[in-house]
Amino acid sequence: MIEYTATCLFGLEGLLGEEIDALGYTRTQTMDGRISFAGDPMACARANISLRYAERLYVKLGSYHAETFTELFDGAKALPWEDWIGSEDQFPVSGHAIKSKLFSVPDCQKILKKAISVRLGNHYGLTRMPETGLVYKIEFFLFKDEASLMIDLSGVPLHKRGYRPETVAAPLRETLAAAIVKLARPREDVLFWDPFCGSGTIAIEAAMLMKNIAPGVNRRFAAEAYPHFPKALWEEAREAAMDGERETDFSAIATDIDPACVKIAKEAAERAGVEDCISIYQMDARDFTDPGCRGTIVTNPPYGERLMTPEEAEALYRDMGTAFACVPNWQIYVLTAHERVPQFYGRRADKIRKLYNGMLPCYYYQFFKPTRKDKK
Repeated sequence: MIEYTATCLFGLEGLLGEEIDALGYTRTQTMDGRISFAGDPMACARANISLRYAERLYVKLGSYHAETFTELFDGAKALPWEDWIGSEDQFPVSGHAIKSKLFSVPDCQKILKKAISVRLGNHYGLTRMPETGLVYKIEFFLFKDEASLMIDLSGVPLHKRGYRPETVAAPLRETLAAAIVKLARPREDVLFWDPFCGSGTIAIEAAMLMKNIAPGVNRRFAAEAYPHFPKALWEEAREAAMDGERETDFSAIATDIDPACVKIAKEAAERAGVEDCISIYQMDARDFTDPGCRGTIVTNPPYGERLMTPEEAEALYRDMGTAFACVPNWQIYVLTAHERVPQFYGRRADKIRKLYNGMLPCYYYQFFKPTRKDKK
């Protein structure tokens, strides 16, 4: 069995863990931003192709305590790098150090590179590793003096599905969009609407979820070049993923005030294969009116940082509260970095969940109960 580590944005560990469980693999460790699990070689292909909430997938070579450079070197040198890296392969090292005595990332990189080179050189009888072959990107993670060493199996981050080569300003990461969609519980008999759609990511991820389109089915991964994971595994995993796709009556609307965003969103939906589920057109969110059906709004309006000033964003939240009041029984989900949205929106959130868009802390405001005047 191979020990894998899947990383995710902070706050998405629960959703990622459920995905790993659903694939049939056993979790071995869970911590902020990463989950380790055991699996066979097929797990590499299935996880890369199918995980909606993971940022990267790694093979975990090992973990050990390291408070000094000597301990860091010796621990790395003791790991079986030759099981993965050939005599001519390249192995660049990068990583992070958090709350550890060894806090200098460049120094840790040098020490680990040397330790791995010594181990491989001794195994292959070389005094200098040529590094002209396949690239195995090594990632280290030092947290509270515990070092974890891994090899990247994804290459391009998993949030890059391939349907969004062109983006708008301040784009929402696909993995986070998928997460807020999942938390909003989209259904076939409930209209889904994003009135600040930007490049269409939220509506596209919702449609992909409802059609059960695997997020990585149309892209490639670093591990496809590694001999440990034969081509047949990837073909089988992709075929199984495509066989699992389904027809759906799910319907979504994605609107934006900017015609350039509308154009980008339409093209992205076509590339994702979900254009049949989404109506995309230009509209000011403040002009929202009751479409006369059950619905859910899931949206990521401007924060007042990269787009708009804080004052403009706060005015927009007031206007949202006024516009969305026409559908008092709809469920409304708003992701933003602004800490006081309910104050300007004019309604207390039924639930607030802290999430991260990259390293930016955000708040997922959830309004899912009817307003008091509409309760019977």
